[in-house]
Amino acid sequence: VHRLRSVDNLFVVVQEFKDYQFKENKEDALKDLEDLVKKLPWTDPLKVWELNNSLKKKKTKRKKPSLQSAASKEKLNGDGEEEGADQRDAGKEEDCAQSAAGVEPASSQDTEQTQGVTSQKGGQEEEEEDNEQSDAKDESQAGSGDEPKAGDGKLGEEEAKVLRFRVTCNRAGDKHSFTSNEAARDFGGAVQEHFQWKADMTNFDVEVLLNIHNNEVVVGIALTEESLHRRNITHFGPTTLRSTLAYGMLRLCDPQPTDIIVDPMCGTGAIPIEGAAEWPSCYHIAGDNNPQAVKRAANNICSLLKKKENKESSNSLGIPLDIIQWDICNLPLRTGSVDIVVTDMPFGKRIGSKKKNWDLYPACLMEMGRICTPGTGRAVLLTQDKKCFAKALSRMGHIWRKGQTVWVNVGGLHAAVYLLKRTWERAEEKRSFW
Repeated sequence: VHRLRSVDNLFVVVQEFKDYQFKENKEDALKDLEDLVKKLPWTDPLKVWELNNSLKKKKTKRKKPSLQSAASKEKLNGDGEEEGADQRDAGKEEDCAQSAAGVEPASSQDTEQTQGVTSQKGGQEEEEEDNEQSDAKDESQAGSGDEPKAGDGKLGEEEAKVLRFRVTCNRAGDKHSFTSNEAARDFGGAVQEHFQWKADMTNFDVEVLLNIHNNEVVVGIALTEESLHRRNITHFGPTTLRSTLAYGMLRLCDPQPTDIIVDPMCGTGAIPIEGAAEWPSCYHIAGDNNPQAVKRAANNICSLLKKKENKESSNSLGIPLDIIQWDICNLPLRTGSVDIVVTDMPFGKRIGSKKKNWDLYPACLMEMGRICTPGTGRAVLLTQDKKCFAKALSRMGHIWRKGQTVWVNVGGLHAAVYLLKRTWERAEEKRSFW
């Protein structure tokens, strides 16, 4: 499950409540959450957590207290993206506060997040989608505890080490009388009492997750230390795409061996690097008009090659990927020579502007249509400027046919991934748009 490419975070489900009835009074609602701790079936999920730690060769920053309480878990405040079990979410903001002795709020925005869920019954990983939602999402962490003692969640007879833990609450919905910070604090207090674990906000062994989405409540235990999307990129740009989302986009266009895959606006190279790593039998070409972006992408490719050499400890064959500086509207590629175009188009927020997109998008679609093989070529494009894209696509309907749209949450923005199929129509080489 850790090797899944589209999953950001993994957790084992302790129990799931599809329709949890929260009391209207804040004190009663929080008291119910406290009481819930004693009723939950902790034993099996803790066994899964223990097994996960014994399998996972993750380097931790501090000494492991014991085999069982291995990896310290690090909570990702969704500043990247995810797919497989990505939580797709529109315009959602995360408010993150930690409560143990003090409270430190930090705010960040969620991107398309994949949360892999391992359920303790079937042990199967399921993909969760958080549909478009504009409620503010409160995220808060609390924890406490001492050593595990005989009882529901004991981890072994000889285990006398103090386990450290924290509770992280993700809450979405506007009908709750409490904040996520309050829920995490009270739930965490009850967990501490139940297990006698010790509270630790940073060097924790166990991270208990309390996910509340309207009336749905899921209690889980985190199995990942940090988001699995942080696997390829070392040099980040202003809008670096998560590797998990890049993987999902590439998978959507079903690459076949020997396909030539082009990312004409590659930025820091997240898409072609993920492509070259996962589809080495295809040939990947990346380019950007910004020399700084091209430099960052080249650095990312170098660090990936170094990692590969270290792993293989022999001469690495390199990766099937080249990067070039070019102009998207005038690509140095032959007409009809490319099988797939996959790119993250400028949203017009951090890069470019909405106004410029009205000229840029049709020009891009025309040039992508020119380099793509008629009849079999396809394009997967990500953008948040959906209105402008729809207009550009209607003008280019003779060369591009829309196949599928997948809604995604990128950094709190409600974006869309479009799968386009190339028609048999010959693309005109002239540059006249609307």
